[in-house]
Amino acid sequence: MSTSPRRALIVIDVQNEYVTGGLPIEYPPVQDSLANIGRAIDAAHAHAIPVIVVQHVSPADASLFARGSHGAALHAVVADRAYDHLVEKTQPSSFAGTDLADWLAANRIDTLAVVGYMTHNCNISTVLHASHAGLKAEYLTDATGALPYENDAGYASAEEIHRAFTVVMHARFAAVTSTAAWIAAVQDGKPLAGGSIGASNRKARDRARERPGTAAAR
Repeated sequence: MSTSPRRALIVIDVQNEYVTGGLPIEYPPVQDSLANIGRAIDAAHAHAIPVIVVQHVSPADASLFARGSHGAALHAVVADRAYDHLVEKTQPSSFAGTDLADWLAANRIDTLAVVGYMTHNCNISTVLHASHAGLKAEYLTDATGALPYENDAGYASAEEIHRAFTVVMHARFAAVTSTAAWIAAVQDGKPLAGGSIGASNRKARDRARERPGTAAAR
């Protein structure tokens, strides 16, 4: 019996709005993540892994992702490559109000590899939805990205947001990895392992105990 994952690569919201529009991705640098998204798509094609492209759309009079606008259009790194299925969505999760779950079931997919934008909004919503639906998720940290926020709750840089969300994902919801490591796993037909809440917390407490002057070290 084969233990190889039945993967699909989901390319979430790689649209001009995140590159030259009103929500520029800052971390990792957007040109780096775009290059890795292209590498992941090419590797998927080379190994017969289906590619799902997700496109977020808002009403035509919206300030972001307005239907028919340049910002809502797929970026060339995606638009110039073939894909197997297109999902149009209006909510953060790629599953919400779409045919994604049915398409994955029809194609007997058990592992969803995630690239695209943003780590802290549509990506995490999709990863959580996949996990709750019984699917395994893989998250390509250098083929995704975040932007900074400031509001009444405080300020967080793009790097802080991306790092915190990927650490949380790896502890329970997804195997977080690099594009290079994902491509190697695809070539070998091997699954990628995530972490656990208990192990992640123990490592953090061990780190605190090793730092002199911290409460945990005293």
